[in-house]
Amino acid sequence: MLMTREKRPAIRTLRGWARAVLQEAGAIHECEYHGWMQDRADPHARERAFEIAHGDPPAGVSPDAAAAEVLDVLNSIGDHCPECPAE
Repeated sequence: MLMTREKRPAIRTLRGWARAVLQEAGAIHECEYHGWMQDRADPHARERAFEIAHGDPPAGVSPDAAAAEVLDVLNSIGDHCPECPAE
């Protein structure tokens, strides 16, 4: 069976692209109540995000620069929502 790959939507910034890649890989998710991005701390999802960054970077961006942006975005996201009450 012939499978076609869905093209990612156009993203205006490299940071937005990296955020979309991390979501697609399952490395981050959005707080269902407040919308803040949260790190899922899943090493396999992170690895998938880096594979996507190296294998399919945005036009005009080197694979290393794309992977560096993914890492930068990942490092800027916490593992809990700042608006949710602490457990």
